[in-house]
Amino acid sequence: MAVLLAWEPRIDVSALAAACGLTTARVRSALMRLATSGRVGYDTAEAAYFHRQLPYDSGLAERHNPRLRHARALLSANAVTLDGAMGTVTAEDGHTHRVREDAGVLRCSCLWWARYGGGRGPCKHALAVRMARRERNS
Repeated sequence: MAVLLAWEPRIDVSALAAACGLTTARVRSALMRLATSGRVGYDTAEAAYFHRQLPYDSGLAERHNPRLRHARALLSANAVTLDGAMGTVTAEDGHTHRVREDAGVLRCSCLWWARYGGGRGPCKHALAVRMARRERNS
């Protein structure tokens, strides 16, 4: 998708989705990831993404995000089991956490979710389930 950005001053999400053959939700998710890596900017006044290239280490954001690192570790350890809208994540200590999807939002039975309710982003279990679903669907 990054190749299709073509240094546009304003990225049309719908046109980019059509060019990529992806849903607009998937394109927005990809644009957020590209923004984190310094390859796309977001202009709040225009409410639009734009193409840019910053001299930025693209892996830096992941290395400094403990929930994302732990989610990848859970996925690598085969700790995620998917069953329809429900996902089960088994932690190293043997505790299981249930992650369910409700109207496109993942909710978890863990303490992080009980404490923050998604207000500070998804927990590592929800991230791991989301990654497992993407792997399964790709």
